[in-house]
Amino acid sequence: MLAQEQAVIRRSQGLRKEVEAAVGVGETEGTLILTDRRLVYVHGDEKEVALPIGEWSAKRLYFADVDALDSMVMDSASVEIPLSVISKASGHKLEALAPKLEVTWTDGGNTRKDEFVQQVTGRSRRKNLDDWAGVIQRLKAGSASLVKLPPAPKGETLEGKVMVVLGDMQQKGLFTIEEEVEERYKVDLDPDDVEAACARLVASGLVKRFSASDEDDSFARVSALGEDDLTP
Repeated sequence: MLAQEQAVIRRSQGLRKEVEAAVGVGETEGTLILTDRRLVYVHGDEKEVALPIGEWSAKRLYFADVDALDSMVMDSASVEIPLSVISKASGHKLEALAPKLEVTWTDGGNTRKDEFVQQVTGRSRRKNLDDWAGVIQRLKAGSASLVKLPPAPKGETLEGKVMVVLGDMQQKGLFTIEEEVEERYKVDLDPDDVEAACARLVASGLVKRFSASDEDDSFARVSALGEDDLTP
């Protein structure tokens, strides 16, 4: 997995009629994943999260929680698009409008067009969905320089467990990492141990640390995309 964007709206000109009927308007919400060979929209096993939009209100977002490619739950609204069949990938980002990625591709001789719209935005983000277009084009052309990453730590170690919860390629603070590791593995952790494990992963080149003057540090997996890293 090279990149992941959660809570993405998919609008497709090529959705099958039964899928359109099931969702009502031919529009679904899920997680978009990029690998070195395909673009995958995952809708199955949907989860819900609240995104605050004001003092008294929140927007409900829906996404598929994917921390490994073999854990994707694909349903009839999901789609896998090999990079080899993509004829055009373009990014759009206009003031007051959400960034989006448009992909034109062929499926069994038919031309299809999908529009993926980003919902989670903010000044703290480093990359947006419109940035995916150029990377997709370079991956398809074979001109992207992928970085060879160090071996991942063993799963039974705390570092290995942290790598698993960072498998969704999202930035997470220490509290979130600790909470997710404890919930997944049914353990009780010392926050200092979690911080030390993250520091060791940063030193090994497997994890990046992101610092902001007005926020606590956050961490995310290093992507094999190198300079093309699409971490949000």
